[in-house]
Amino acid sequence: MRVKEISGGCPYGSHRVVEPKGSLPQPALKLDNDMSRVWAGETMIKVSTLNVDSASFAQIHKQAGGDVEKIKQTILEIVGQRGKLQNPVTGSGGMLMGEVVQIGSAAPDRGVKDGDKVASLVSLSLTPLKIDAILNVDTNSDQVQVEGHAIIFQSGVIAGLPEDIPERAALSVLDVCGAPIQTSRLARKGMTVLILGASGKSGVLCSRVAKNVMEKDGFVIGFSRSGKKLERLKNAGLIDEYSIVDAADPLFCHSEVERLTDGKMADLVINCVNSPDTEMASVLSCREGGTIYFFGMATSFTRAALGAEGVGKDVNMIIGNGYARGHAEYALELVRRSPEVLDLIESFTGGKGG
Repeated sequence: MRVKEISGGCPYGSHRVVEPKGSLPQPALKLDNDMSRVWAGETMIKVSTLNVDSASFAQIHKQAGGDVEKIKQTILEIVGQRGKLQNPVTGSGGMLMGEVVQIGSAAPDRGVKDGDKVASLVSLSLTPLKIDAILNVDTNSDQVQVEGHAIIFQSGVIAGLPEDIPERAALSVLDVCGAPIQTSRLARKGMTVLILGASGKSGVLCSRVAKNVMEKDGFVIGFSRSGKKLERLKNAGLIDEYSIVDAADPLFCHSEVERLTDGKMADLVINCVNSPDTEMASVLSCREGGTIYFFGMATSFTRAALGAEGVGKDVNMIIGNGYARGHAEYALELVRRSPEVLDLIESFTGGKGG
């Protein structure tokens, strides 16, 4: 059933901000998540799955002691207080999957129509969301099955779900699709590339891209706390060497990169870790004049900037932008051409056994 449409509204969604007035939706403390009406530029989604940001889910999972009912309660409390799913500790959200139920008369043509299954490519930290019920929490994939509705603003990005990739896997890929395309812009032949958090969704995709760009003229190192997953990445040809490390231990990370590179260190460090305190591992692992790409949402700009200053390291630091032109298409095509990547993502996130 269609709801009442209201004319006007801000393309960026400021008309849904309750507190503080004048703010944009992402930094706002509270949004209006009333689903009894839509503004002309908005699109309403009937939500089936929330793909919670990895850093956010890890924090909620830890706070709840792994108790699924407490995880549900925490998510409901956040949405109830804020009108959106924005973790108050990490500041991040995630993205959603659902069905288009109403497209406002002034909404842009995104190539989707009522009834289409779509994924949002904007953060849940700025998306008005109302949850009626949480049906299931999958702690392997960070995905939460729900009954509810959400609003995508006029400036927001939506992607139709592909028919040739399993839904859960497609959602996982689209959740981090900014990372692989940015990696393609940064990696060059002959580089030594270090992937911190290599066994996560973004880490797997970035590893594949780095190998594709450099072919045999380069060296990709994967760091993670899971030796089993790293071994599978190496066997699949996504990394050349690996080490089992905790990225919150910067000195050990430095010594391992030093050992694996004969002291040359990494030209490009890609940080995909979903937990805090990994900035200095990135800084110390990077060569002088090298580049660090911080994709993980647990990154602290202050720690990275002042930490690099404190150790006298002149490096280029890039904060990951979840959006890049063509990022969804790039990531999905990467998975289509790399069945080993799809297999690893499904396996690591609980999509299938292994």
